[in-house]
Amino acid sequence: MDFQWLNTFVTAAQCGNFRRAAELLYISQPSVTVHIQQLEKNLGVQLFQRDGKKIKLTEAGRRYHHHAVELLRLYEKGLADLNSFSQGYMTKLSLAISPLIAETILPYVIKSYTNKHPDVEIAIKILDSMYIEEAVMKDEVDLGLSCVNVQNSSLINELLYKDRILFIVPHDGRDAETAPPLEEEEFFLNYYLFTDNHPSYWADLLKAVKSKYPVIKTMKVSQTHITKRFIIEGLGFSFLPESTVRRELLEGRLLEVYQHSFKLPDIYTYAIMKYKHSQQQEFLEFLSNYRI
Repeated sequence: MDFQWLNTFVTAAQCGNFRRAAELLYISQPSVTVHIQQLEKNLGVQLFQRDGKKIKLTEAGRRYHHHAVELLRLYEKGLADLNSFSQGYMTKLSLAISPLIAETILPYVIKSYTNKHPDVEIAIKILDSMYIEEAVMKDEVDLGLSCVNVQNSSLINELLYKDRILFIVPHDGRDAETAPPLEEEEFFLNYYLFTDNHPSYWADLLKAVKSKYPVIKTMKVSQTHITKRFIIEGLGFSFLPESTVRRELLEGRLLEVYQHSFKLPDIYTYAIMKYKHSQQQEFLEFLSNYRI
């Protein structure tokens, strides 16, 4: 059996139209017809009912469609595995990582890890923390690095890091040694407060802020890197994890305001696993040598 026939069959079943299937597969419509006829002859059943230009699966076609999809999945998985093997990879480690973690030390960690373990193929999915637990549970990834704790007690959850939250404002262009200290009230009264760039601390923090400054202008910005960009451009200020702004603070593109009006929370980074296999544990031990 030709796997191209299977691919044509699955595509045509999804489209409900041979012409559209031909367009998606970059082949002629007569070729689609031939592929389906060959597959039907090989299986000894009719897969489609024709109604003018429209097609729909027969009962036998519906029954076989599931098997065809699974055969194609296994075929493609085998090709991917051979491709990895040909590149020198012996094992694979798939990670689900939140955008916040991805933009801190992850590039450096991955580079260091792959240099030390060239036979391990790394696959990375960038997912919001709320979806990482589900990806681990469904075995879509081997390991999740998340900003929120797990809800499913059957999963393994390890605390990796604790991070401080800082009051971050745009640089005012003045010399740090001679300029007067920045006043927090100036920012609360005159600038936007960018919120919702982290999944865990904003609800409680915003209550604390409003208890001190009841009238403030807020703007929801869901991504930390966009929040930083807005602050650098002088559009407003925010409360961000220290790990995400360390470079900008050192380079003088952002400033930290020291305030004591309310307590700023700490945040945490968690490792989420379904199985505590040696490869996951080895990666976590490697990761623990780096401070986020």
